[in-house]
Amino acid sequence: MRLFGLIMLICLTSCYNIERNCTDYKTGTFYSEVIIDDVTYKSQFERFKTTQVETYNSKIDSSKLRWINDCEVIFKTINPKNRAEQKDVHLKILTTTDSSYTFEYSYVGETKKQKGTAYRLNQ
Repeated sequence: MRLFGLIMLICLTSCYNIERNCTDYKTGTFYSEVIIDDVTYKSQFERFKTTQVETYNSKIDSSKLRWINDCEVIFKTINPKNRAEQKDVHLKILTTTDSSYTFEYSYVGETKKQKGTAYRLNQ
């Protein structure tokens, strides 16, 4: 009986597909929130085909984009001002809805990842 229950559980969870319409989020204007150590960091950004311009704490930062696939992108800061900004950032879209997406990101080559949510501002 336990084996039957286990088989049913596996069958039901294996049929569940996470929605990821990543191409809907390759361009546009967005607002994002990331929570790190119980502190919420908010920013607004505009993403174009090959660049992204982000405003955070009244500072503007621009990055070149290199899409690995429809759901993963590498950000390279255009004019880095310090060593930390010289590191590329890898972002992966995990799930999407009609107006937002959840993502994880980290510096390229690092294993520690952060998660956040971005919301579309222009429809």
